[in-house]
Amino acid sequence: MEFRDYQLDIIGKGSVILKKYGLLYLSMEVRTGKTLTSLGVCDVIGAERVLFLTKKKAISSIEHDYKMLNPSFELQVINYESSHKINLGFSPDVVIADESHSLGAFPKPSSRAKRLKADLNTWKSKLILMSGTPTPESFSQMYHQVYGCQGNPFSQYKNFYAWANDYVKKKQLHYGFRVATDYSGAHKNKVIESMKPYTIAFTQKEAGFKSVIDEEILQVDMEDRTYDLCNRLQRDKVLQGSDEVVLADTGVKLMQKLHQISSGTVIFESKKSVVLDYSKAKFIKKRFKYEKIGIFYKFTAELKALKEVYGDDITTDLDEFNNTRKSIALQIVSGREGISLRKAKYLVYYNIDFSATSYWQSRDRMTTKDRLYNKIYWVFSKNGIESKIYKAVNNKKDYTLRHFKKDYGTV
Repeated sequence: MEFRDYQLDIIGKGSVILKKYGLLYLSMEVRTGKTLTSLGVCDVIGAERVLFLTKKKAISSIEHDYKMLNPSFELQVINYESSHKINLGFSPDVVIADESHSLGAFPKPSSRAKRLKADLNTWKSKLILMSGTPTPESFSQMYHQVYGCQGNPFSQYKNFYAWANDYVKKKQLHYGFRVATDYSGAHKNKVIESMKPYTIAFTQKEAGFKSVIDEEILQVDMEDRTYDLCNRLQRDKVLQGSDEVVLADTGVKLMQKLHQISSGTVIFESKKSVVLDYSKAKFIKKRFKYEKIGIFYKFTAELKALKEVYGDDITTDLDEFNNTRKSIALQIVSGREGISLRKAKYLVYYNIDFSATSYWQSRDRMTTKDRLYNKIYWVFSKNGIESKIYKAVNNKKDYTLRHFKKDYGTV
């Protein structure tokens, strides 16, 4: 396997940074080849053992790249949730953390970030962080991505709160009698400047990508019962069945339940989920009957609806999708990163996530350097909440309770 010229350039620069600081941040946009680039850096610096942390669905693709590259080091690829299963005695020289923005929870670190910090302290490993969107929601997400590594640029700060005193414009939020601090207002330029010595940023445009993403919204008439359930829930804040209950006694719960029901599914108070309306699944099957497509769904019951309508013509396995004529269904949060759907003719969204990150990352799954045109279809229920969510995330804003109250009035 040969590297592209820009990858060779990044590998050269990145190896110098990693050797000097023990930390390298590859901020390379999706489909520019950051996985191969990171493996190339490890090879150049003479690593003997490398641990690659990623999402479960991306493991086979990374292992394929490793075999094609055939570097001199030993590699273990494992998903973040299974990092405790690392082979005994495997002490990596380098840890590669894929989609590392997932480590950026604040003000308190996530269990994932704490576990990585503990492992890095034990192994004394160098760290390569990779993400096309390092701080998708706030520059405050940078602190816990780097706080556990030997080259931590913020090592003089005891914790996030101490760091925030210098880096964050804090706000006091009032919720009735309760007051909370908003730490999301980190100073962009100050964070970027602090991370500059460790970071290599690279865009699709710099890589020569010329593809266009064309989005189209398709409206679906749901069953009358679905609209009736939405109206009753907004009015009564509860749906009472013979055995199950749907409760929407807060604004957040009402927003969530309308999100589910509008697309034809619901999660009861008992946590059981069911399909209420197959209209969307049937519409997708009819509209794209003979096409090999990638489908993003939000809720588990939506996958159930797709499987019942599609039968054996759909899979959730990436390898099966790549090697057969079957379409694939992926959960939007777990499928938005680290995988390629380049063999799909179209991307079709059964539902939409509240997260702007999900929108911007998932829509790039078909993009390659040589693919000039990507077509995306959003399947929305007519007059449903999805179109309102789309308006927010398309403007790079998460859909929040504030948006919901504005769209639906007092809740």
